[in-house]
Amino acid sequence: MRRREELRRRLPHLRGKLEHELTPAGIGTRLAMSTPAPLAEVVAEFAEMAGQDKLALLLEFANDLPALPADLTEAAMEPVPECQSPLFLYVDAADPASVRLYFSAPAEAPTTRGFAAILAAGLDGQPVADILAVPDDFYADLGLAALISPLRLRGMSAMLTRIKRRLRTTP
Repeated sequence: MRRREELRRRLPHLRGKLEHELTPAGIGTRLAMSTPAPLAEVVAEFAEMAGQDKLALLLEFANDLPALPADLTEAAMEPVPECQSPLFLYVDAADPASVRLYFSAPAEAPTTRGFAAILAAGLDGQPVADILAVPDDFYADLGLAALISPLRLRGMSAMLTRIKRRLRTTP
């Protein structure tokens, strides 16, 4: 948690880096142009970390996954079977200007919880159009590919794909 708080204090610098210093092939321009600010900030947090520190940050996110509201149960949520661990997702697009995202994953699945918490921190409360504009492979910019198996990364991709599919099919 301290690491994330320190990064938040330095966010003006990180935003500048995202917007000016990184090339279009990197995380900067592509994400700055097509990613909601909260998600770009999460990606910037990971960009500031190296190696095992990225895993520690992922675990911090896992610990911060919001609890489900009292009136929402896993039975009412969509399972995401592509995840290595049980994960349930609920997309509430009743207000297209502020989509609510809810995730449930067991405490024994910190990677899955971390991925869900990243999506919650970066996309919860954002407009439908902004979520749909997120690059499908944004998670590659987190820099976790060398640290986490491709199967686990596929789970994060599946979460985003299901969120987008739900938003496209919601009237």
